[in-house]
Amino acid sequence: MSIAFAAAHRVAALVRAGRLSALEAADFYIARIEAFDDAVNAVVVRDFDRARARAKQLDRAKKKLSKLPPLFGVPMTVKESYDVEGLPTTWGVESAKNNIAKTDALAIERLKAAGVVILGKTNVPAMLADWQSYNAIYGTTGNPFDLTRSPGGSSGGSAAALAAGFSALDAGSDIGASLRDPAHYCGIYAHKPSYGVCSPRGHSLNGNVAPADISCIGPMARSARDLAIGLATMAGPDASETGWQLNLPKSGVTSFQGLRVAIMPDHEICPVSNEISASLHELGRFLKKAGAKVSLTARPAFDAGAAYQNYLLLLNAALSARMPEKVIDRMREMLAGAHPGDRSPAVMTARGNTIEHRLWLRANEERARMRLAWVAFFKDYDVLISPVGATAAVPHDHSGNMGERTIEVNGKPLNVADQLFWAGYSCNFYLPSTAAPLGHMAGGLPYGMQIIGAPYADYSTIAVAALLEKAWLGFVPPAAYDV
Repeated sequence: MSIAFAAAHRVAALVRAGRLSALEAADFYIARIEAFDDAVNAVVVRDFDRARARAKQLDRAKKKLSKLPPLFGVPMTVKESYDVEGLPTTWGVESAKNNIAKTDALAIERLKAAGVVILGKTNVPAMLADWQSYNAIYGTTGNPFDLTRSPGGSSGGSAAALAAGFSALDAGSDIGASLRDPAHYCGIYAHKPSYGVCSPRGHSLNGNVAPADISCIGPMARSARDLAIGLATMAGPDASETGWQLNLPKSGVTSFQGLRVAIMPDHEICPVSNEISASLHELGRFLKKAGAKVSLTARPAFDAGAAYQNYLLLLNAALSARMPEKVIDRMREMLAGAHPGDRSPAVMTARGNTIEHRLWLRANEERARMRLAWVAFFKDYDVLISPVGATAAVPHDHSGNMGERTIEVNGKPLNVADQLFWAGYSCNFYLPSTAAPLGHMAGGLPYGMQIIGAPYADYSTIAVAALLEKAWLGFVPPAAYDV
């Protein structure tokens, strides 16, 4: 029985029914990693001995349990940036290569309690700061659809592992499309939750426990249903937040009939490839024919350019705590000679990284007003569907930093960093966003969409993805690994 590309809930059902043992499931994916991952380089920290021991333990315990947890016996991988007791957490930074986690991240504790078997950890870019996944410790991860191209980042190793059939589930993180971009590049599913829904404790390089602004952790999978299971497992307050309980509303989305959908196929701030834009137009026609109310023009009532600039400031402010003082000093020197109207990536990064608190408060006030505009928008629409990025997976390019690179979009150069426009359109405003397959280029490279919902409507965006999985497009394995 091949479970290479089975959904996690399907693997769990096979184990529950006794058609597959937890050890057999673990051994199956371990064998695939050993056979194929030398070329892909996705699972860069392997923990096979402990995985087999854990699987055997679950098989012994199965007879004693009256009810099995939802992910019992499911082999999964996790992004390298999560603490897993006994394994390195480096974030791809050489100086941290000997940093061995003493405890599990809270999300890992919860996933283990749900019955998963962790096979290992997946590759990331250094400091999780790229839409490629390469670093000096672990090397470069390739996209299973074309190894000369990126699987995305920063959860790129996770997406590649799922696309190549190396595990049944994964967990990533996102502050600038780091869940959604790899899903888009590798044709899988990912969910960026509403801000604060999933505690990030144990997802930090220096043992920090304060959640960063905008940043979220969330599940990655080969099916939308698995996202809902993963989210339910990972979500909930931390031990320091005993004053509240999570009660995400159940989704009322059961069909396309009457679904109110806004579609944003393109934008001048970050143009997307003609194929992606055309697919979104086609999706709109499909949804309308299926009974949905569809608008190609409806948008929240704020200026998209102002929203983008607001995100860049607040994003870089959130990232500033990671920056060494000498880097901040260089940024201050650069800003001293910069024109006030300069909106180049380097200058915008420096402004955010060095922003005064009083100016941050003003930017946060501007964001709060835009959040209210989103709330008003979602009174009329259930979801807004947009691109995740400008193109399908791009060739590896490790030159300079991300803000200095360009990609070709419809025959014209585009600064790679401009794709942050699509990243921030939802995450700067703390909204849930589900990445799902949208289509394939002529050469077979997949590309995705993001389904954005109202605050805390996480299960609704996942439900729309589930409907589209059945009626539009689901995960399609890369031919080279479909064996």
